[in-house]
Amino acid sequence: MTSTLHAVARITAEADGRGGTALPVLAGAGPLAPRRTRGAAGAAHVVLVGSMAAPLGGDRLGVRVTVGPGAALLVTSAAATISLPGPGPDPRPARYDVELTVGEGATLDWLPEPVVAATGSHLIAHTRISLAAGARLRLREEQILGRHHDSARGNAPGRLTSRLTVRRAGELILDQQSDLGPGAPGWDGPAGLAGHRSAGQLLSVGHPGPPTPPAPTDTAALLTLPGDGATLLTAVAPDALALRRALGG
Repeated sequence: MTSTLHAVARITAEADGRGGTALPVLAGAGPLAPRRTRGAAGAAHVVLVGSMAAPLGGDRLGVRVTVGPGAALLVTSAAATISLPGPGPDPRPARYDVELTVGEGATLDWLPEPVVAATGSHLIAHTRISLAAGARLRLREEQILGRHHDSARGNAPGRLTSRLTVRRAGELILDQQSDLGPGAPGWDGPAGLAGHRSAGQLLSVGHPGPPTPPAPTDTAALLTLPGDGATLLTAVAPDALALRRALGG
């Protein structure tokens, strides 16, 4: 029997009443190990550290983050998340679910390193975001199809199926899905990556919006979402470095 891993890490941030942010819950699970590090004034900073190779095909991983009213939290990761194929000739997809809840007057910066789809892998990811009125969010997602040595050997990249759902004060302001990599219809055509191997987005709600991408451009677009101060910058690029630059990193 093939074993799979089910694990959910949890982070809770709350205002400490002294102008700072406390972390009453910082619980790792499986390969997901959250570690507190030095943050900016008033904000907590948590780094997600991978303690083992994951996700593998069939794994179900998740992160649940709650930022209470008035708190401020930055979440980053120590390294890229690499999706790997599971054992056997026909491995199941892995799943990675992220749930972010941000309270009134709270701030969350979710800025992890990229997700990389290695040859033969399939990762299904869903990020669900619930924002209270007056909450502030900055979220960056970067997806890289294939590792460098996979491409050098002429191997096809893995597949990434990703969905992002955002509600603000109970109202749905964004619900989109992308499906990239071998097996996904039209993923490499002109309506998809058009020959590129990296895609990403920067979601900003309540923060100053990202700069407008240079015009004209066929690799980046800035969209205005419902509500005040909500924008989505999307981009495709030939590699991870160019993608980070396109997203303002």
